[in-house]
This record gives sequence, structure tokens and C-alpha cells, in this order.
Amino acid sequence: MRFDPAQLETLVAITEEGTFEAAARRLHVTASAVSQRVRALEQAAGQVLVRRTTPATVTPAGEPLVRLGRQLRLLGTEAAASLGGDEVVDLAVAVNADSLATWFRPVLAAVARRPGTALRLHVEDQAYSDDLLRRGEVLAAVTGEPRPVQGCVVERLGGIRYTAAAAPWLVERHRRGRGIDWAAMPLVVYNEKDHLQDDLLAAHGAGRPPVVHRVPSTPDFHEAIRAGLGWGMLLDPQLAPSLVAGEVVRLPGARPVVVPLFWQRWRLDSPALAALTDDVRRAARQGLR
Repeated sequence: MRFDPAQLETLVAITEEGTFEAAARRLHVTASAVSQRVRALEQAAGQVLVRRTTPATVTPAGEPLVRLGRQLRLLGTEAAASLGGDEVVDLAVAVNADSLATWFRPVLAAVARRPGTALRLHVEDQAYSDDLLRRGEVLAAVTGEPRPVQGCVVERLGGIRYTAAAAPWLVERHRRGRGIDWAAMPLVVYNEKDHLQDDLLAAHGAGRPPVVHRVPSTPDFHEAIRAGLGWGMLLDPQLAPSLVAGEVVRLPGARPVVVPLFWQRWRLDSPALAALTDDVRRAARQGLR
């Protein structure tokens, strides 16, 4: 089965723009032409590929074709650039917020030295970033999933360590003998996808306390713990200076947790993707356990 590249690019444009009309403006064609291309692609695939909603979204059957469309776009752009064109290679990558705030930063500096390359980051929890690969929204991802998504290759990067910590006065307020009252001490989570704290609570036979704060920013999460808003799992680079300054203490009876990270990427012969992968490997060797 073969698919028309123009029809695939139209499908990608719809997913990125959200409507047939916006896709038409980007492609410099009429909305009617966009509809005709989608219908022709659906006939070739024998399935409905686009939900005609607002915004328009692809069906599960359409996700592999979005991936294919983006792969063709990447390869075509790289080929044109190698022939002296001024095309910009767009690299869409998923990375979790804690990685972006710490060990991943040298990757940004490396990409900055390559003109004609644009890095488009999607910030997503490592437990969910493989979904972006599956839907074709990114070409690579820092993920917690060791099993490769179809059409991808995966390699282990290392681990990122977290330690349960809180302001000293907050720990004293909730101390019970040699331990603490896990069911009562206020908690800070990044967002509802953040289950690191829940896993530790479960290990101590407790659920979430009545007071749970949500702070969806890595540096501000650290500040919230330092301020005594609640306890939470801090990254090693955040924990060390705060321990030395006496701003936080480790929680008694709580062992550090190492979260493994993996690099998943499209199985594609792309010089830009290969260079990005080398950047990620170097950064991981320097910044991960």
C-alpha cells in the first residue's frame, strides 16, 4: 500500500493546525482541496483517519500515517538542506520537566551550535511521553518506558534520583517518635501525573494527606519544599545545596528512589536525529547516575 506524500503532509498539517481551514492556509490551498486529500487518503487506507471535530484530531488508524508524514517531512527537509537550501530541520522532542531543568540542558547548548536546526520541546512526564511517540507528535523522547514503541529504537540513559525532604520545622511538627505522621503532613506534588510521593506513602501504609499542594514547575516545586509548604521528592541537584544550608532535611525512614530514563527515537536514517541522539548520550553520561 502506497500513500501520496501531499496527502500525508495534509494530514500532518491538520493535526498541527487543528482545523481543515487552518491547514489549508498553511498549505496555500483551499479548504475543499484539504477535504479532498483527506477523503482520498482515507479511501486508500480503508479507514476513517480524521475526526471532524473542533479541533480536528486523528483516529488511532491515522496515527501511523501522521508519523510517516512527519518522517517524510524530516527526510525531505534534510535532503534539501544538504543541497544548499535554506530549509530548517525541525526536531520535536518530548522531555520531562525535571530532566529539562537539570541534565538535559547541555543538549540545548549543543543544538544552538547547529544553524538551521529548530528544537521543539514537548514537556511531558516520563511515564507518558511514549504516547507522544506513538501518536507521531515527536520524533524522540526521554521516557521511562523501556519497551520500544513500534517503529522506534530505545536505549537506557541512566537514572535520576529523588529523595523525600521537607523543611526542618515541618518535620518536627509532624514527628511521631522516630518517624513522622505520613497521613497528616502536607504534601507537594508536581501535577496529577506525579506519583513518586504516592509510592512512598503506600510503602508506609498511608494515602494522601488532607492537604495536597500542586506546584507544576521544577524550580518552584523546590522552593515550595524549602518554604515548608509540604514534603516532596527532590532531585539530587536541588537537595544537596538545601541540605548544606539547613533549609531541608531528609525524611526519616524514606529511601531515595532512582527513576530509570530511556531515549526512544524513530528508526530513521536522519543525520539531524543521529546528532541529537549523540548530544543526549553525552549529557546523560555527565548528568545521570
